[in-house]
Amino acid sequence: MVDIGPFEEEQEVKMPRSRPPYPPAFRQQMIELVRAGRTPWELAQEFEPSVQTIVNWVAQADRDAGVRQDGPTSTEQEELRRLRHENKRLREEREILSKAAAWFARETESVPPRSSGSSK
Repeated sequence: MVDIGPFEEEQEVKMPRSRPPYPPAFRQQMIELVRAGRTPWELAQEFEPSVQTIVNWVAQADRDAGVRQDGPTSTEQEELRRLRHENKRLREEREILSKAAAWFARETESVPPRSSGSSK
């Protein structure tokens, strides 16, 4: 057996930085170039976005225009995002209120404290 021992120094693990979203005007320009006959591969070579990113932008633009029906439109995606955020907030508020109600019930002695399993 080989004893590795503790590490003498910790190595920092760096995660790749995410880049800010591309501006809508840039996305629209890429979509128009694809529709004008340029391939996503050509555009990816010339500009920064990946081929898949450009393909996704074109597909989403087609969904928004009603050309494709294979996924939610941008408006529907935004509504889902908003509703998920609201649901999360409401769940947190409900949990806080539940804990507060239980605390007030114990403080006013309207609910007997939980027993520890021992009988008197």
